Amino acid sequence: MSKIESFDDFVKVHGILLAASGLPPKLYPRLFQKLASDTLDGGAYFQIESSDDDRRRKLLLTSDSMPKDSDVFLVDHAWTFRLPDACKQLKEVPGLAERMASLMSVDIDVEAGEEEEVAEELSVHQIIDNEVRYAADEGYDSLRWLELEGLGIVDDSLLSLHLPSQFQDLVALSLIGNKIESGDVVIQEVTKFKNLKALWLNDNPVLQKSERQMADEILQGCPSLEIYNSCFTPNYGLWALGFCGDIFGKDNPGCVQQDQPLCNVTSLDLSNRSIHNLSIRPAFHVHEMPKLSHLNIRGNPLDQNSVGELFEVLQLFPSLSSLEVDIPGPLGDNALEILEALSKLSLLNGVDTAKILENGKLVIYAMLQPRIPEPNPEDTLVDRVLGAMWLYAMNYRLADEEKLDESSLWYVMDELGSALRHSDEPNFKVAPFLFMPSGKLESAVSYSVMWPIKSLQKGDECTRDFLSGIGEDEQRSARLTAWFETPENYFIHEYEKYQQKLQAKAFDSLPSKPSISRSIRHSDGSPLLVYTDLPQVEEFLTRPEFVITNEPKDAHILWTSVQVDEELRKEVGITDDQYINQFPFEACLVMKHHLAETIQMGYGSRKWLQPTYNLETQLSQFIGDYYVRKRDQMNNLWILKPWNMARTIDTSITDNLSAIIRMMETGPKICQKYIEHPALFKGKKFDLRYVVLVRSIDPLEIYLTEIFWVRLSNNPYSLDKHSFFEYETHFTVMNYGGRKLNHKPTAEFVREFEQEHNVKWMNIHEKVRQVIREVFEAAALTHPEMQSPKSRAIYGVDVMLDSSFEPKILEVTYCPDCMRACKYDMETMDGKGIVKGGDFFNYVFGCLFLDETAHVTPL
Repeated sequence: MSKIESFDDFVKVHGILLAASGLPPKLYPRLFQKLASDTLDGGAYFQIESSDDDRRRKLLLTSDSMPKDSDVFLVDHAWTFRLPDACKQLKEVPGLAERMASLMSVDIDVEAGEEEEVAEELSVHQIIDNEVRYAADEGYDSLRWLELEGLGIVDDSLLSLHLPSQFQDLVALSLIGNKIESGDVVIQEVTKFKNLKALWLNDNPVLQKSERQMADEILQGCPSLEIYNSCFTPNYGLWALGFCGDIFGKDNPGCVQQDQPLCNVTSLDLSNRSIHNLSIRPAFHVHEMPKLSHLNIRGNPLDQNSVGELFEVLQLFPSLSSLEVDIPGPLGDNALEILEALSKLSLLNGVDTAKILENGKLVIYAMLQPRIPEPNPEDTLVDRVLGAMWLYAMNYRLADEEKLDESSLWYVMDELGSALRHSDEPNFKVAPFLFMPSGKLESAVSYSVMWPIKSLQKGDECTRDFLSGIGEDEQRSARLTAWFETPENYFIHEYEKYQQKLQAKAFDSLPSKPSISRSIRHSDGSPLLVYTDLPQVEEFLTRPEFVITNEPKDAHILWTSVQVDEELRKEVGITDDQYINQFPFEACLVMKHHLAETIQMGYGSRKWLQPTYNLETQLSQFIGDYYVRKRDQMNNLWILKPWNMARTIDTSITDNLSAIIRMMETGPKICQKYIEHPALFKGKKFDLRYVVLVRSIDPLEIYLTEIFWVRLSNNPYSLDKHSFFEYETHFTVMNYGGRKLNHKPTAEFVREFEQEHNVKWMNIHEKVRQVIREVFEAAALTHPEMQSPKSRAIYGVDVMLDSSFEPKILEVTYCPDCMRACKYDMETMDGKGIVKGGDFFNYVFGCLFLDETAHVTPL
C-alpha cells in the first residue's frame, strides 16, 4: 500500500495492531487524527508531580474531568533498544544516560548525599565521653545506651575499650558498620553484659564467617537479650515490643521498672523482625497493650504458630482496626478469610476492608513498598540507569507476514508515560502502537497509546496496571516483585519446601537388560534408502549400504530436522515401518525446562545440574532462592534461557531480580544459576559439544562418538558487570551471525589444557561420560514412553567444566549441527588415530543402523 491518506487506509493497515491494543473502536478516528498530525497533547491534560512516599513521580489529571473512553493520548518513546545494545547506547548516545537517569530518579549524585560541611571526626573515646555526659544530664546514674557506629573498630580496639567493666548496666549496644572480624572476641566481650537487651553488629565482617554459632553463644551468655542484629530473639518481651512501639530508646532505655509500660501504645511496627512465635510471649497481650489499633507483622515467618493460634491472639485486641500482614503468609493466602476472622478491621494492608469485601479480593498488594534501586557509590550514571530501567521498560516484538523477530525491543516511555504508577484497579490503559505512515513496516514510528478506562476528576492520580491481563494463574503476586518489595519470608519458605522435595528424591537405577537393537541391513544386500533434508547428511553419507532418495514415502530411514507429528505423517505418507531419527516425547531432553524437570524427577538435586527454575511455574521458588543467596551473601548471578531457542537467542546474564522477572515477558524461560567460576582455557570461557547416539530407550542403548569439539569464546572471561552485555565474552557459539569462529583441534586443546591446569583429561572425560549416561538414564526412567523400536537418533550434549573441573550439563540438542565433525579431521584422544571428518555420518549410520561400533563407545 502507498502512503496512508485516509482513515480507511489507516484502519486497513493497522487493523491487527488496533485490535491487539484493546483501544475502543470509537477512539480509532481520534487516534488517527493525532498520529497524522503528530499531536502529543498530554501536557494540556496532565501534570507530573513528585511522590511523597518514594522517588517515583506520579501523574495527576489537571483538566476538570475526563469520562471513561473519552480520549486517547500519544506517548513518545524516549529510548528504544535491544537488550545487548543497552549499555553501549547509554555510553555513546549524547544525553541519553542523563535523560534516563532524570526520568528514573537516579540522577542524584551519590557524592552529593554527603554532608556539605563535614564535622570534625570524633574518636571512639570522645564519643563515649559525650554519651556518658548525655546520660548524666538525663538523670541516669550510669550509661545504659551506647552507639559506636561506623568508627572502624577492629577486634583489638574493641578489647581495649573495656566496655563491660566501664558500663555494667548497659541495656543497648550498637556496633553497626565497624570492622570486627573475630567471633571469639565478640562473644568474650558481649557476654559480660548481664542486663543487655539489644545488640547490633550489622555490617561487620564477623557476620559473614560464623553468625549462627556466634548468635547461639551470645544468647546463652546474655539471657536477657531481646534484640540481636535488628531481629527479635526467642527471649523477646516487653522491652523489644516497647522499642518497636517507640517507648524505649536512647532517651528512655527502659531501665526503670514500670507498670504496664506499653499501655499507651496505639501503633506497633514489628515488620521484618524474624519473629517465629507471637502467641507464646506473655508480653504480646491485650493486658499490656489495650489501646493497640495498628499492627504491622509483615516479613515475619511466625512458623511456630498455626493460623488459628494467631487469629485467637489478634481477636483479643478490641481496638485493633488496621493490620499489615503478608498475603500469602502466616495468616493464610486469602484476605477474605482474614477479614472473616478479624471482623473489626477497617484497614487490611492499607486497603479499606469494605472495598475488599465488595470486590472479593483474595490477595492484597496495595501497601507493598516500591522497589527502589540501591545506590552504590561506585556506580556510574550508566550503571544506575541499567539497574533502574527494569522498573520502567516495556517491550514488544516486530513481525511481518513472513517471520517473527527473534529478539524483543525494549522501550522506555517519555516522562509523562513513565509517571503512571501501578494500581490493581487502574484508571488508564497503555499499549504500544506502531504507526506506519507509508503502509510498510520500514516506515514505522513507535508510540504508546493511553486512554481512560474509568472516569476521572481533577486532581485524581492516573494509574496503569503493570501486569495488565495477568492473574494469579500466571503468578501475578510473585511477578509484582519486579516493582515492589514483596514478603521475602513467604518466598524463602516456598524455596525451602521445594528443596526438601528435591532432597527427598531417591533415584532407582535402571535394571540391566540385554540389547535389543539389531542391524537392519537387507539380507539380499540391497541398499537402505535414506530421505534427508540435511545437506551434511546428503553430502557426507557415502557408504554403499545407504542411498539418498528424494521421496520420503519410499525411504527406509527418515533423517530430518523437522518434527514428525501425526499431521505430517498423514500428509507425506510416512508409515510405522519406517525408521526415524527422533524418539517420541524426546522433548523431555531437548527442551530446556523439560530437561531440568526430567533430571529433577529422576534424581532430585544433582551437582552436575546447576539450580534451575522454570519461571512459568517456579517463580516463587526461584525468588526464594534469590533471597536466600542475598541473605547469605552468596553469588546471585543467573542466566536466562528460552525454553526452545538455539544459538543463545534471547539469552541474558544478570544478578538483577527485577530484570529476571521482567524478561519473562519476552517468552517462556528457565533461570539457571550461572557458573560464575568456569574452567578457562588461556583465560577464555569454553564449553564442550559431545555427540550421543541412541539406539534404544528400553533397554537403554547409547553410544558416545570418539570425537567431541571445544567451543571457545572470543574475549577473555570477565565478571565485570558491563561484560554481561558482551556476547563474545560469555557465550561460545560463534558459527552464526558473522562472528569470528576460532576452531581449536580437540587433541591440541586437550594437550594444552592438561599442561595449563596440570590435570589428566581422561579423568575429566570419565566424569563427563558418567554425567551423560545419567542424563539419559533419567529420561529412560521417568519417560519410558520414549521407547520406540523404529527410532534411532543423534543428540548433541553440551557440557561446561567449573573451576574444579567438575562437569555441568548445559543442554541436550536434537539433530545437532555437525558441521565441525564433517569439516575437520580429528585426532582421537589416545593419539592413536585420525577420524576423517568426511566419514562422520558413515560411522554414525553404521552404529545406529548396522550394529557397528567403529569410532563410538557404549555408555
